Amino acid sequence: MKTYRKTSGILVLLFSMVISLLYACDSNSDNNEINSNDKAITSADRDALLFMLEEEKLARDTYTYLNDKWAINQFANIKNSEQTHMDAIESLLIEYDIDYSILPMGQFKNTELQDYYNQFVVDGSASQLKALNVGATIEDLDIVDLQEYIDTIENTKVISVFEMLQCGSRNHLRSFEEAIDVSGGTYLPQFLSVEDYNAIISSANEKCGQ
Repeated sequence: MKTYRKTSGILVLLFSMVISLLYACDSNSDNNEINSNDKAITSADRDALLFMLEEEKLARDTYTYLNDKWAINQFANIKNSEQTHMDAIESLLIEYDIDYSILPMGQFKNTELQDYYNQFVVDGSASQLKALNVGATIEDLDIVDLQEYIDTIENTKVISVFEMLQCGSRNHLRSFEEAIDVSGGTYLPQFLSVEDYNAIISSANEKCGQ
């Protein structure tokens, strides 16, 4: 009987240890699952970051060119904000060890963005009002592209940064729309729906990233 009790005690101890290990593994799995969206970076996330880096550069480069041409406050102020947007994306590229490069002013790897830039500088050089319309068009495009990525990518940190950038673009759009209105013009949305555009310009400026 003594031998039986001793063996039974050992079995109970071993069983308890196995259960504890299994529970610990399950707990770790849960924690990994909770945090995975912050730590993992998919090819879609990477492509989104690389594209938006150049799209924010499109805004910065265009506004720099148009500010040199017309010396309008909106371009002088917002071009600096676009550089901040680029810096935010660049920080994520560095954090996730993603190779990237930033071409010289007015040059883009993406051919569609290059075509946009070439057209924007031509249109924006025609008059100050057309230049302001170019600014509104860029912010209009930016808001829509960011939303498409927010709806499809997985990394929560990237989504958070994109939401902050989108907030900034809404404020920029309001600023350009106001300047267009003062100049006696009207902007017709090129990418946003009329409903979404009206909802943005009829609301107050937002405090982004807070």
